[in-house]
Amino acid sequence: MPHRSPFTCILWDVDGTIIDASEGILRRLTRALEHFGFPPPTRDELVHWIGPPMFESFQSNLGMTAAQSAEAVTYYRTIGKQDGYTTGAHLIPGVGELIVDLDTAGVPQATASSKPEVQVVALMEHFDLDARFTAMVGSTPDEKTLSRKADIVAESLRRLEAAGIDISRPVLIGDRHHDVDGGAEQRVPVIFVRWGFSWPHESEGAQAAVDTVAELRELLLLPEDPADEATAPSVMDRGLAPAVGERATG
Repeated sequence: MPHRSPFTCILWDVDGTIIDASEGILRRLTRALEHFGFPPPTRDELVHWIGPPMFESFQSNLGMTAAQSAEAVTYYRTIGKQDGYTTGAHLIPGVGELIVDLDTAGVPQATASSKPEVQVVALMEHFDLDARFTAMVGSTPDEKTLSRKADIVAESLRRLEAAGIDISRPVLIGDRHHDVDGGAEQRVPVIFVRWGFSWPHESEGAQAAVDTVAELRELLLLPEDPADEATAPSVMDRGLAPAVGERATG
């Protein structure tokens, strides 16, 4: 059955939202932290690392200076390049299929990730999802020039608009408070997914929060058949009323 979306475009966070790259991140962090004289992180501590730019995380989690953090990021990214950006990464079950179905329904999509863009592209290509995105946006390699979530969201919207996409009713899908804050700064509503690496309170401020891909699908794709639409979950009912109106630009 044909479907449509209440949104004119969809922005996706990557780590924890589309991809579970925790295995590789833990392995590379262990090497990097030991290299700089810090104890290796436990898997439970990954919640402090996955999501924010690494340049920020080395400072906030380890007390590094900006210069030390820049050096640590360079070392960490060198390990990642040697290791392979896709090593140990896997798709969150069901998300890849949802992205394909959104594309089939004609819904424009873009990534809006704090992960370096070269890695975002490598991951999307590895999982055969690259053709499903109008734009694949991530941070710059130094994770400083372009790294703030709000700026990345703005860049995703800019590239979509440059491609002729209607960006009047966007939505951002993410799993950390950085996504919620970045979306709010750009007046983009956020659907928070709870399957990522996050604390329960991080969904505060999101227009909706979901526990499963099936719940996310109900918000992003509506049946074309008016009879079916009458019984489908309402976007208004699910707490995304701000997303239904035109995006404020002032």
